[in-house]
Amino acid sequence: MSKQMTAPKVVLTVGNSMMGDDGAGPLLADLMETNPIEGWIVINGGSAPENVSYQVRELQPQCVVIVDAADIGLKPGEIRVIDPDYIAEMFIMSTHNMPLNFLIDQLKDDIPDITFLGIQPDLVGFYYPMTEAVKNAVDEVYQGIKSWRVDYFPELEVCDEDESE
Repeated sequence: MSKQMTAPKVVLTVGNSMMGDDGAGPLLADLMETNPIEGWIVINGGSAPENVSYQVRELQPQCVVIVDAADIGLKPGEIRVIDPDYIAEMFIMSTHNMPLNFLIDQLKDDIPDITFLGIQPDLVGFYYPMTEAVKNAVDEVYQGIKSWRVDYFPELEVCDEDESE
């Protein structure tokens, strides 16, 4: 059998469930562990996903979808595919130990197909509850993973400074 036929697809979730909407990733991990999706493996990276990157590599997945709350200037609960190269330029608000673009660059050495899904949070702070908008977005991401196509979610549109003139 070829690697394409046997390699799993991985969802790597990122976030801190004790910080309101930043818990979007861990909530998705819980949902996928309770209701597995055939062909997908979920790994909860918590607030230090670089600590589980070896687990992702060991699986030799055909693709990885990273899901995290990301302050991308949209309405709470909106979901976008974010170009990994743009993460560093945006300086996306993060509660994590290492910027996600470093993790993605590290994983790209072994996994060519990596997609970053950002969910716009509303409230991020210790002991805040997760908002309904973000809970609904997590459900939407779960449904999207079931019928995975990279174009299921819209891409984050980025305006170059030259275009705004």
